[in-house]
Amino acid sequence: MKSVSELTDFYYKSLYPTLEKLEKDRKNLSHRIIIVGIFLTVIAGVAAYSLQGFYEFVLFATIALGGIAYKFLVHDYTHEFKMSVIKPLVHAIDSSLVYASNTHVSDYYFENSRLFEKPDKLSGNDYVKGQIEGINIQFSDLHAQKKNQNSKGKDTWSTIFQGLFVVADFNKHFSGETIVLPDTAQSTFGDIIGHWLQSNNMARDELIKMDDPAFEKEFVIYSTDQVEARYILSHALMKKLLDFKHKSAHPVSISFVGAHIYMAISYNKDLFEPSIFRSLLDYKVAMEYVKTLHLAISIVEELKLNQKLWSKR
Repeated sequence: MKSVSELTDFYYKSLYPTLEKLEKDRKNLSHRIIIVGIFLTVIAGVAAYSLQGFYEFVLFATIALGGIAYKFLVHDYTHEFKMSVIKPLVHAIDSSLVYASNTHVSDYYFENSRLFEKPDKLSGNDYVKGQIEGINIQFSDLHAQKKNQNSKGKDTWSTIFQGLFVVADFNKHFSGETIVLPDTAQSTFGDIIGHWLQSNNMARDELIKMDDPAFEKEFVIYSTDQVEARYILSHALMKKLLDFKHKSAHPVSISFVGAHIYMAISYNKDLFEPSIFRSLLDYKVAMEYVKTLHLAISIVEELKLNQKLWSKR
């Protein structure tokens, strides 16, 4: 698999003519968005002055119109960017990988991961599927949401998870379910209170304590089978998961269910959308796309999933 530096070279060298054209389109698009924004602001000001007492309605209508106008303006540019940049980047990593911009990892896999509660709405895009070193892997952007009602009885939506969701084969079929989550309780409330909260989490299975202080500091483990959890989470795998978490620089949740490893990396944004107000030729912009793609696909190598360290059973 190509390294990050090789993919960066590919981005700037092989895609440069495409990037130059898209950069011109981006500048024109950003100007149109600014003009439309100014126009809507003026209209909103006039409407608010004329309809005194309806400021909340005017504000809501302006935001809604702005959102619709923005999506309409960026639609064609977004599609061209993904087909001309993201798709070639995926194929540069491995030509056998399949990329689909408008679909995502299925609801079944998200729910089967046991990482989060069942969402009321699941959306996503930028789906990649294929084999890396003989291991089946798929991932996409996902946004899972829960419907709530506020004090006025109006529906509101809260985010359960937003980020990169990865599903890969694991060389073992698990009889139980082992869940590894970011340790927010102990880092927030300290060891004693944090451990009490973790132990009394009624939504989770048995709390498993590991003899790896570095891993325990970052993660909390729940499992239906303590023996299997310790068998899966060897010292070598815990170190690899810890290294991967530090490499991603984002909260990471992991589960081992059935014959799969699931990884949810929280980003709180749509990862592969094109930059509108920053140059596509900007090194930092390029690295965001390159590093995120490489991170997802490198899971196979990073965790040695292609090595039969566990026998299927």
